[in-house]
Amino acid sequence: MNTCSLLFAIMLLTALTVTAEGVNEPGQKPTVGAPIPLWDGAAPGEKGDIPPEKDTTKPNKEGKPEDGIIRLGNVSRPTITVFSPPAARNTGAAVIVCPGGGYSILAYDLEGSEVCEWLNSIGVTGILLKYRVPARAGLQRYTAPLQDAQRAISMVRSSAAEWKIDPKRLGILGFSAGGHLSAAASTNYETRTYPIGDAADSQSCRPDFTVLIYPAYLTTEADLTKLAPEIKVTQQTPPAFLAQTEDDPVRVENVLTYSLALKKAKVPFELHIYPTGGHGYGLRPSPNQISHWPHLVEAWMRSMGILGRVKPA
Repeated sequence: MNTCSLLFAIMLLTALTVTAEGVNEPGQKPTVGAPIPLWDGAAPGEKGDIPPEKDTTKPNKEGKPEDGIIRLGNVSRPTITVFSPPAARNTGAAVIVCPGGGYSILAYDLEGSEVCEWLNSIGVTGILLKYRVPARAGLQRYTAPLQDAQRAISMVRSSAAEWKIDPKRLGILGFSAGGHLSAAASTNYETRTYPIGDAADSQSCRPDFTVLIYPAYLTTEADLTKLAPEIKVTQQTPPAFLAQTEDDPVRVENVLTYSLALKKAKVPFELHIYPTGGHGYGLRPSPNQISHWPHLVEAWMRSMGILGRVKPA
């Protein structure tokens, strides 16, 4: 194990053991719930023409994903899975996690379950969103995923009491295409993109804060200084944390242009840009400075008052 990996392991072990009130009791572990369907029946617009869901990563000789990444494809039944921290550590904050994958697949562990586990380590409920991929024929690549994200936000708020969540401290975090989805959900919440169904849809689908890690597709292809038309920043857009590297092949202008739009709208944000690190690293350790982004997000959330502890009922 190299030095960076060892330090990361020590940091994670410490975060999972120590709380604001001291050491956790033996055997105290986060709780992962069963996947919860987003829709009662088929999701909006689904025609039943998508092949069965599967991991599209080629297996190695041991039958495991060759690079340790689950690439989930052909998702037609979107779900949320709740990762709850131990009660003694729960701050009441929650984050919906949107894996990336170019709107073709979902990097389900690298940018999903692993991130939810890290959120648990800082007392935050992680909610893994399995949204529909690939893009549906005749629709924008984000159309079905945005429906899923809006629905997920409302469903989480409707179950906030049950899941020990403060409905006013519910954020969204995304990587790559999931970053675009998070930004789209953060700037498209006044009008639902699907017909209202049940009582959960009476809850707001606006996130309270946004975290974008190497987001994609936020700008137009013709002019990287202009936001994509579906990304409509206003004074009501949630505060944001953004991080990316200059050598990211999907272009650092994504975070630069979004940040400038937030600044113009007078929306609080924190931006971190590093020279190297590329794309698709999740929170797995590396020699690059960008690997520290989880620490920075935690500090930002504390500075914003997001990690304040819920008063006992």
